[in-house]
Amino acid sequence: MRVYVLLFNVGTDNEGIHTLKLKQPETEDDYQDVVLAFEEEDDATRFAVLLEAQDFPEAAVEGIDQEELEDFCESSGLGLQYVSEGMLAVPPSSNVEETDWQEEGAVPRAEEPESAMADLDEIKRRLERLL
Repeated sequence: MRVYVLLFNVGTDNEGIHTLKLKQPETEDDYQDVVLAFEEEDDATRFAVLLEAQDFPEAAVEGIDQEELEDFCESSGLGLQYVSEGMLAVPPSSNVEETDWQEEGAVPRAEEPESAMADLDEIKRRLERLL
């Protein structure tokens, strides 16, 4: 059976799969990253659009063999949750601050050039003078 997942930066060394951090029912404190596997491509596309509305980077909907995805999740220590056809999955209202992947073309915070900070300081001084 083919299922659909959301991927970021497809075809790059920086490719990432969308997961949700969900509390595990057996314990109160443990969370696990869980991949959503959509039975229908349209439902996965709808979820990707909802993510974008929350200022998340654009996600690609990719079809994958269910067994291949199960093997990937097991070997990666990820959980897997299926989203049945027509079930309206809605992204959580909060997102993690940092992902394990970086949006293609984005400069990681630790590598931001110092000149960008100098530019911001100059803009701040100009605005303060206007007041």
